[in-house]
Parts: sequence; C-alpha cells; structure tokens
Amino acid sequence: MRLSKNQISLLSKNIVSHLTNQKMIKPLIEKEKLISLIENIFTEDLMAEEALNQEIREIMKAYAGQIDKGEIDYNRMFQMIKQKLAKERNLIL
Repeated sequence: MRLSKNQISLLSKNIVSHLTNQKMIKPLIEKEKLISLIENIFTEDLMAEEALNQEIREIMKAYAGQIDKGEIDYNRMFQMIKQKLAKERNLIL
C-alpha cells in the first residue's frame, strides 16, 4: 500500500495526538519535531518496502514463462519471495 506524503503526515499527527491525549507518552521534544521524526520513519520504511518489491519483481521475471502458462500464481509467488527475503533481512513488514 502506497501512502502519499499528506497521508503520512496526517497519520503521524494522529499518532502523536492520540498518544499524548491518552497520556500514553509525554514528549521530551517539541510535538512538531516528534511528528517529523515519525514521518521520516514511515517514509524510510515505505521506501525500503518499495525497494524490496522492485527486487522481487526482477526476480519474478525469471518465472515469466511459467506465470504466463498458469503454472505459477504471480501473487502467491510474489508474497512467498517477499516473506523469505524479509525474514532473511530481518525486515518487519
């Protein structure tokens, strides 16, 4: 799932607002700086996942013939490779 910059910003603001309103956290830095840090984390994580997806698409090209013949389900194979690579690289998706 791709998120726009505005969606990431809104999500980050909502997280900080909810956690502070519920008194689950008491930020030691300015609220805007905390929101910015969370936005950066989301963005980096989404970029890493997109890079992984691109790598998987390149791997999947080797199976194009089998996919075209219906011998391999593209989505299922994609998810299997993604899970394997994520586990090998200690990524949390």
